[in-house]
Amino acid sequence: MTLVWIVLLPFIGGLAAWASARRNADAARWISLAFLAFDMLLLLIVWRGQSAALSIAADAPWLLSFDAAWIPPLGARFHLAMDGLSLLLALLTAFLGIVSVIVSWTEIRERVGFFHLNLMWVLSGILGVFVAMDLLLFSFFWEMMLVPMYFLIIIWGHENRVYASIKFFIFTQLSGLLMLLAILGLYFIHARQTGIYTFDYARLLGTAINPSTAMWLMLGFFIAFAVKLPVVPVHNWLPDAHTEAPTAGSVILAGLLLKTGAYGLIRFVVPLFPEAAREFAPIAFGLGALGIIYGAVLAFAQTDLKRLVAYTSVSHMGFVMLGVFSWNMWALQGAVMQMICHGIATGALFILVGALQERIHTRDLRRMGGFWSQAPRMGGVAMVFAMASLGLPGLGNFIGEFLVLVGVYQVSVPATVAASLGLVAATIYSLWIIQRVFHGADAPDVSVRDLSPRESAVMAALIVAIVWLGLYPQPVLNTAQPLLNHLQSTVHFEERLP
Repeated sequence: MTLVWIVLLPFIGGLAAWASARRNADAARWISLAFLAFDMLLLLIVWRGQSAALSIAADAPWLLSFDAAWIPPLGARFHLAMDGLSLLLALLTAFLGIVSVIVSWTEIRERVGFFHLNLMWVLSGILGVFVAMDLLLFSFFWEMMLVPMYFLIIIWGHENRVYASIKFFIFTQLSGLLMLLAILGLYFIHARQTGIYTFDYARLLGTAINPSTAMWLMLGFFIAFAVKLPVVPVHNWLPDAHTEAPTAGSVILAGLLLKTGAYGLIRFVVPLFPEAAREFAPIAFGLGALGIIYGAVLAFAQTDLKRLVAYTSVSHMGFVMLGVFSWNMWALQGAVMQMICHGIATGALFILVGALQERIHTRDLRRMGGFWSQAPRMGGVAMVFAMASLGLPGLGNFIGEFLVLVGVYQVSVPATVAASLGLVAATIYSLWIIQRVFHGADAPDVSVRDLSPRESAVMAALIVAIVWLGLYPQPVLNTAQPLLNHLQSTVHFEERLP
């Protein structure tokens, strides 16, 4: 039942926080923090004991598994399973969840209990996505993430929160509907071939599908994950949602919700539809390379600091797209590292933007400048994560991007060149952030206080994480290795693209 508790703890904690906030708002914060800390502890115990717990099943190297009847007439089961990839992303979820609670400690002052209810339920849905091995259950958790995030944006967001939340809802809901239709299509095709109605991931693997039908079903999954990743041109919801969301919402959006799209590509798109994915790979490479360059160029063109950081996510997640569709060990390892490191580094940048907005009540770069003398700790932290964003060696993002580029080079030289140009653009916008906000002429009549001890502690934890991943990534790579080996042994996907 460990796996069930890992998913349920944030859900229960959200209810407890909501109930306690009627008497004391601080109680909701402490309860949320305690439940997430306990969840993190459980996951660390699993990670520490993974070598003893690892058992190679017929379908995947599971560390933990739970399987029980759910809707027997439909063949749907409550099947949860955790392998190395799921474990890493669940750890990232718990870690950034704790960070989100802490950074919203003073920012959220209205309806505190309901805020933490939605925050915790989003995290519970994300954890469910990472461990659900029944496709109907996966779809349930996929939709479960949507509604609480919608409330986080529309209630506690900024000026244009209604527009941004509705746009977010429409994009994700419509793409999720396409995925559900694709799941049902796969369900009925498998039943027609075997006489068994099931949504079980392991049983649906290897289902023989007509090539044209497989392409349509694959696109149903791909579009849902591409919207979440996000991939140009279905990225349009992201800058608005990031800009208007509260700081905790932006951290979860950038650090976790985007990773559900990347996870779906690795877990479902290629393994379920290998031939269709191989045929689609040249288009995926084009979209990934386009996203890297387009996101970087658009980031540099922004005057809203939060919108600038949002566009960097479009650029960075393009590396994940290239890594997945390269489908070799270098690229897949790089994609996993990029997912984790992007969540930490970009989450930290959003926290800094939120701290600045709380202090000076604007995100407009034209009204900033010379803050380093007033807030040197904030400037130093911003420098670290700006350097991470541009891929400085010694920080985690460099490992992810380097591995992806090495893997992509073995498959497509033009895509490698395009991605490398994106790194040059990343250098420009990263240094632009530091120059425009913390150096240059002092902004008139603007006073910025430095990071508080609470904020400094959060940023210190994020810095330790990104430096550790940059200097010693092997534990993360070793944890993901069994699944990546298994995927490569069952899905052969290497050929040079034009």
